[in-house]
Amino acid sequence: MLKPFLIAKNLHKSFNSRKAVDRVSFSIRKGEIFGLLGPNGAGKTTTIRILSTVLEPDRGDVIIGGYSIRRNPDAVRRLIGVCPQELALYEELSAIDNLVFFGRMVGLSGSEAKAQAVARLKLVGLTGRAKGRVDKFSGGMKRRVNLAVSLMGHPKLLFMDEPTVGIDPQSRNRIYRTIERLRDRGMTILYTTHYMEEANRLCDRVAIIDAGRIIAMDTPLALRSRIGPPEQVTLEDVFLKLTGRRLRD
Repeated sequence: MLKPFLIAKNLHKSFNSRKAVDRVSFSIRKGEIFGLLGPNGAGKTTTIRILSTVLEPDRGDVIIGGYSIRRNPDAVRRLIGVCPQELALYEELSAIDNLVFFGRMVGLSGSEAKAQAVARLKLVGLTGRAKGRVDKFSGGMKRRVNLAVSLMGHPKLLFMDEPTVGIDPQSRNRIYRTIERLRDRGMTILYTTHYMEEANRLCDRVAIIDAGRIIAMDTPLALRSRIGPPEQVTLEDVFLKLTGRRLRD
């Protein structure tokens, strides 16, 4: 069994009287894709903001690569990359200029940032559009540039917050293949989604979160087996059974 690369311990976060994260604990092994599933407002994004040192928890701690987010946040930041749900790009710049800019922001030299930018655009299938302005790109292409940006600086752990929202099936499939290649290279990934087919395809283990609490955690196969023959049960069946069918608008 590989040693956990991330250990989240008893995380709490409230906004006024609302508990956004409530006693959340889990670990992620090195080289694992760990899925965090939940309906809208379940606490997925707040959890990622805590893990990535953007938001301080009210209680609890997270250890990443041996470093505490409370005591050594700068050391943690050097180990992680974040692919946010909201696009974090300068649309008036080209794809490669975006990557070079963010590469310099994480401390790369100009030449190293350029070399990494070329390699990251190749990974996401955008070499031919490297000099194109991002504001002319489709939604799927922007998502792929967003992913490429998150990989600048050789992160050991990648946080991906619903990276395929609102894009076409072809772009979504390209992102899946990129994530699988990253896993094959040893990248550790936390992946939040509410698309069940994504979790079933990509994730080694899945935690289902609702109302700020983790209510189930296991492999997709084991979760499906909880409510029936796994070949007849989908992860969506499990999700709806555990979280209910009430709309979360």
